[in-house]
Amino acid sequence: MTTSATPNPDPSPSGPPSSKPPLTVGFDLDLTLIDTRPGIKAAWEAFSAESGVAVDADLVVSRLGPPLEHEMAYWVPEERVTEMVAHYRSLYPAYAIESSPPMPGARDAIQAVRDAGGRTIVVTAKNGPHAALHLAHLGIEPDALVGGLWAEGKAEALRAHGARVYVGDHVGDVRGAATAGALSVAVATGPCAPEELAEAGADVVLTDLTDFRAWWEGYLA
Repeated sequence: MTTSATPNPDPSPSGPPSSKPPLTVGFDLDLTLIDTRPGIKAAWEAFSAESGVAVDADLVVSRLGPPLEHEMAYWVPEERVTEMVAHYRSLYPAYAIESSPPMPGARDAIQAVRDAGGRTIVVTAKNGPHAALHLAHLGIEPDALVGGLWAEGKAEALRAHGARVYVGDHVGDVRGAATAGALSVAVATGPCAPEELAEAGADVVLTDLTDFRAWWEGYLA
């Protein structure tokens, strides 16, 4: 798994024309590929116990999607956000990785793209090292991973990797796909209802990733 695309070598002048590059599909992580709610809840509870900061962990996991800094700002003064984010992240691997299962259909969605000769990239607001730990623990192996990007900011990685489709569960993911000029495929497995995702501009709304392969095969037909 890499964090940057490798360009195809230029064909020699006397060689055959270059083949068409593989279709790249981007995926969000939290509540798209992985159900991180149990792990994140446990990490916030440990953070609260150690730091003395009162946090409603159930409320936190009901609104996953935006960067950690956004959530931390609800619970601590602005001047302490950076410090407390570092504290939370130091606890995260011990509490969040093993307790976070894959979302239904996640592995098959990645494989469906692969079966068609495509590439997959995970683009997430979660920091890259923790995202990589989650994926490695579950044996989910995208071709590339880019962390630390949210909403419209995800377009940076999607464009860099030539992603023509982006799959996510949040209206921020819909905006990221639109900014990148990619087809937005939304799954209603996160905090946003199907109607909200459609109103935000999603091109396709699926119940979850168990519906992805059938949609994908139809899209390619």
